[in-house]
Amino acid sequence: MTPEIEDAFAAIRSEHGADSISRVERMLEPGGGGPRHPLQKGAKWILPGLSPTPWHDPYAYPELAPVVEALESAHPAVKEELNSAWAARREAFSDYEHYLTRQEDWQALYLYRRGNLVEESADTVPTAYKVLKEFAVDTETICPLLESHFSTLLPGASIAPHCDLWNFSINLHLAVDIPDGCSITVAGRIRSWQEGRCLLFDYSFEHEARNEGSQPRTCLLVDLWHPETTLPERRALVSLVTEIRRLMGE
Repeated sequence: MTPEIEDAFAAIRSEHGADSISRVERMLEPGGGGPRHPLQKGAKWILPGLSPTPWHDPYAYPELAPVVEALESAHPAVKEELNSAWAARREAFSDYEHYLTRQEDWQALYLYRRGNLVEESADTVPTAYKVLKEFAVDTETICPLLESHFSTLLPGASIAPHCDLWNFSINLHLAVDIPDGCSITVAGRIRSWQEGRCLLFDYSFEHEARNEGSQPRTCLLVDLWHPETTLPERRALVSLVTEIRRLMGE
């Protein structure tokens, strides 16, 4: 660890207790904090002690349920504003750049990125922006290391099987506009989105998606803290990843 990370960790231990970030420290040890599920082998970091569950009930966690309820309630307005933006402000969308690849047939409209709300989206998709700000950003349930965006898969597009970087955040999908022929697979289990409802899954497990329909498929994706992480762990993880990204010139 760098001196900056060591200092940040020491400050957290001083405030919250000697064992408050022990799981984060174990994660950084050789072996990555212990055994992991075979379908998490592609993830960079696995924080030990989190439930190794690919699919989660979106309403199971008191911290996350208000986000889910607000997004689902707002779905009609969110869909209308998204479709208007897709028709009239296509320049607001861009090719999605995953840490593994970039895809022209996977379009993104960002609401939150690099630790901040994307203010331009407040005019483009005001309902989604307002709900995200009030229920995820202001409550600090969103993971500031990641993002929130409308994810549009064009007809015939697919996302190849992959694991994301870690398990200490979790991915929420609001199914905004779902034509026939669309599905997602997480840890070998295939599911379809139900328009107006949310799915929640641990994307450190291998997952993939496809649009075999004739119309674009759009979900609103929100990267939230895994509900089994603690406040001191979240602080330590932000310090850790932020410093690593700084050293890598990101």
